[in-house]
Amino acid sequence: MTKVKICGLSTPEAVQTAVEAGADYIGFVFAPSKRQVTLEQARQLATGIPKGVQKVGVFVSPQREEVEQACQVVGLDLIQVHGPMDETILQDLPQQTIRAVQVGKDAALPETGADYLLFDAPVAGSGQTFNWQELETQNFTKPFFIAGGLTVDNVADAIRFFSSLCGGCIQWGRDKWNKKIKKR
Repeated sequence: MTKVKICGLSTPEAVQTAVEAGADYIGFVFAPSKRQVTLEQARQLATGIPKGVQKVGVFVSPQREEVEQACQVVGLDLIQVHGPMDETILQDLPQQTIRAVQVGKDAALPETGADYLLFDAPVAGSGQTFNWQELETQNFTKPFFIAGGLTVDNVADAIRFFSSLCGGCIQWGRDKWNKKIKKR
């Protein structure tokens, strides 16, 4: 079953639109980015998310304390981590974890204790897609998300392609896409 994660939301209107469009996961970016939100902003935005929709915190090379504080303040359900880091940060967290892999940059799938993988473009947050065929020969042992350059023009193709591999989830982001989210 394909599920949708919309990441990088930073306004109440974007959160409401994503919820109304049926998003299964909503992500808040805590790493330096044009889509970065503070813990307080994310806490306020999370009040508009119903129980059936999971809240995801997005981090780059975080420290354990940073992750724990965000979980406590915002009430995160999942932790998504990009970049180099000590894998022990993910151990013993009560939340499920997602480990990002930059396809075309990372040579191999990482050894990780994360519950999910997330396949992204070589430059995360660039809006660029990656060559999906690079994953055709992988032996997937974990459920996964797909990110990177997904738009209303290619998200249906991504769902068909990756569902044929093993039924992965699809991440589709950016709060400026309110009208496009509704078309999904």
